[in-house]
Order: sequence, then structure tokens, then C-alpha cells
Amino acid sequence: MCLCGSNKRIMKQKADIGLIGLAVMGENLVLNMESKGFTVGVFNRSVDKVDKFIAGRGAGKNFIGAHSIAELCDSLAKPRKVMMLVKAGQAVDDFIEQLIPHLEAGDIIIDGGNTYFPDTIRRTKYVESKGLLYIGTGVSGGEEGALLGPSMMPGGSPAAWPAVKEIFQAVAAKVEGGVPCCDWVGEGGAGHFVKMVHNGIEYGDMQIINEAYQIMKDMLGMSADEMHEVFKVWNTGDLDSYLIEITRDILAVKDEDGSPLVEKILDTAGQKGTGKWTGVSALDLGIPLTLIGESVFARCLSAQKDIRVKASKVITGPTVNFTGDKKQMIDDLKDALFGAKIISYAQGYNLMMEAASEYKWNLNLGGIALMWRGGCIIRSTFLGDIKKAFDVNPGLENLLLDPHFKGIVEKAQAGWRRVCAAALTNGIPAPALTSALCYFDGFRSERLPANLLQAQRDYFGAHTYERVDKPRGEFFHTNWTGRGGDTASTTYVV
Repeated sequence: MCLCGSNKRIMKQKADIGLIGLAVMGENLVLNMESKGFTVGVFNRSVDKVDKFIAGRGAGKNFIGAHSIAELCDSLAKPRKVMMLVKAGQAVDDFIEQLIPHLEAGDIIIDGGNTYFPDTIRRTKYVESKGLLYIGTGVSGGEEGALLGPSMMPGGSPAAWPAVKEIFQAVAAKVEGGVPCCDWVGEGGAGHFVKMVHNGIEYGDMQIINEAYQIMKDMLGMSADEMHEVFKVWNTGDLDSYLIEITRDILAVKDEDGSPLVEKILDTAGQKGTGKWTGVSALDLGIPLTLIGESVFARCLSAQKDIRVKASKVITGPTVNFTGDKKQMIDDLKDALFGAKIISYAQGYNLMMEAASEYKWNLNLGGIALMWRGGCIIRSTFLGDIKKAFDVNPGLENLLLDPHFKGIVEKAQAGWRRVCAAALTNGIPAPALTSALCYFDGFRSERLPANLLQAQRDYFGAHTYERVDKPRGEFFHTNWTGRGGDTASTTYVV
């Protein structure tokens, strides 16, 4: 075993926590932990990384390097706490199996990766069946967040929380009053579910910003420097957020030839699957997550670069011809972004509410907003208003029913509609901004055309329908053609 001391304090004989996986996130997180006074055991499947870390960024600090899982577990104080920051999927299961023989009752296994929550539900039950405890925790903030303070969303075995609370809350980002952006989320897969929704909202935030960028660039003919100035102003007001801030910075960076670097980047977006998982979960639970869904599909369309290039040469659309007030359109874009952003959170929170009901999780919805206030990618000033909304009304069914958010969206809608109309008229794709507006209009509609849809379903499949002049739960079937019988299909929800 490789032991490395520290000049500033004497290293403990046993580590407070162990970590498997010294990639970017893992390396930065253990440095964060050590800087808060904890001794950390470290292991990596490629053991040369352990020696390299101990001799490099970890030199002279309170780390205990291990060259095997057995060595790592032996280096930990009881109850042992082992955190994995490895690729989601089979690698997590493999490490769990390697850890179990070297742990004993009450020890804790922690998965800090981007894991699909059903896997965390399964693993929590499995690890608990072995007499151990399990935590699946979302960790957001990227490389910088891991080092300086991430947002952390732990869930799993409730009995494990007291043993890790001090460490997690010490390393997490802090907001006003020193409040840590980390608290217990709930049982089973609750922590990873909340992180998944966080990532889905991140997809949505990024997409609406990108659509605003394209409208400014292609419809308003603005340069990168001009757009930089707009985002700079936006970041001082209601839209103040990490993603607006970094967009401001990106637009100011020049390539070696003095041209904007962003324009040299190939327009094909990558994704790791968390946005897709959010959309699939919404479909499973029957929640209209339209903005995030469109954001995922926008990335998929961007990936079809070759066929888009072919299509651009043979398919024509309207010629861009914006003749309106440029300054007014920029102001309208700000309203459109703010309105759509609120819709994204409203849909994400709606999904978390339904999941809490489905999986019997006791989610602290206001507390989750507080956890997202600092450290994470979607951190923004208006998350404090979400916390207030749930403090005032813990039973709030949708953010759009909160007076504060209702007022903002109602005020933003005029400019938002002008943006969507101009984009569609000029052939500028704005799938997230327009779908969010359609959701808003659908949500506020007392009556939607689903009555015709139910008639169609009953016509071709005898699926039955309810009537507005009869009690809910009473179903009817009509022989629409006169050729069918009176037998109706059973009513069910997929």
C-alpha cells in the first residue's frame, strides 16, 4: 500500500472515505474532499493512475493509494464508505461484486456516476440484501464543480445518510448563509432520478439558448461580438445563470485568425443519454415533457450532418427577410428565453412529482431547487423563487399555478409569440421555444381536441369514451357506422 503524508497535518491511519475511479471527476472530487480535512483512499482499475496521482496532484496530501480493491477496503475507517466514479452500466455492477467480499454489515457503497435510476433501485435492493448500505448520488458541476464544490443529490438507503452527510455537505457548493447544495433526496433511485431530471433541464436550457443564438445570427444578422454583448447584459438580470454566463464567454473567444472560434466548430451535438432517459421516463409516467424532448431530438437532428447538407442543396424554404425592429426582437428573445426556461422547470418538476407518487419517494421539491442553486450546470438566480413557491404552497401542482411564475410567463408571452412567429416565418428552426409555448397554451386550455381523438379511437377500435354530461369514470361506445356491434374494448392506459 502506498501511504503519503502531509506537511500541514498528520494523516490518519485509516481513510474517511475511499474512491474508485481517478478520471477527471474522481480526481477533482478527492482533491476537494482532502482540502476539507478528510483523508481519502484512492483506487483506479489502471493502477498506474494511482501512483501517478499520488506523485502528482496528490503529492504531500492526505491520500492513501491502493493497488487493489482489498487494499482499498482495508485502508478505510468503519463503517467503510466507498464511492465509485466510473462509467455507468456494467462497470458499476462489476465493482459492486468486487467490493462485497471485502465489506461487512453497515458498510456503504456509493455510486456517484450518471446512472439510470432503475439500476440504482435494483442495486440498492441487492446491496441491502447483503447487509450493506447503498447510495446513488448525482454529482453536478463538471470538473470545476467537483474540485471547488458540486451540487450533490444523494438517495438510496436512508440509514447511510448520517455516515456520509458530513463529508458530502462539506465538499458541496454553498449558497447564501453557507447552506450546502446537498441534502438527502429520498429512497431507492430518488437521487439519480433527480440528477436525471437536472440533466434533462440542462438539455432544455442549452437548446433554447442555442435557438436564440441562431435567431440572432441568421435572422438578425448579428456578429459574435454583438451577441456577446447581449448575453453579457442578459447575465446581469432575470436570466443570470451559469449557461448564459458561459455562452457570453464563448462568443468572445477568437481563433488564431481572429475570427470567432464558435463558428469553426462542427454543428453536430453529442449526448451521453441522460436527456433521453428523462424523455423515456416522462413517457413511462405520462408527463408532457415537450421542451426537453425536443431538445434531445434537436441533438439527434444535428448528428445527421451529411443528410442535412444534401437536403440543404435540394430543398428550399423561405428567404430570411427580417424587416422588424432589431432591438425589440432582442428584447422579445429575452422574454422568450425566460418564458421557455420556466416551462422547462415546470415540466421537470411535474415529472418529479409523478415519480414521487409512483415510487413512493418523499421528495423535498423546494429543497431540490436549493441544491441546484450552486455548483451545478443549471444554477441560476430564479431557483430561489422555486424554493419560495414550494415553501408557500408545499402542495403546488405546477409551477405555472404559482402567482409569481404565472405572472412572469403571462408578461413574457407577447414577446415570446413574436419570436416564434418570426422564426417560423423566416424558416429558422426553434423547436424548443415553440414547443414550450404550445405547452403553455395547452396547459391553460380548458378544452382540448382530445374529444375528437377519443371519437376516432372508439370508431376504429371500440375504445370507448367519457361524456361531458355524465360522471367521470362512466364509459360509452357508439356504433359509428351502423355495421359494428355493441361490444366495446376494455379501457386501459399504456
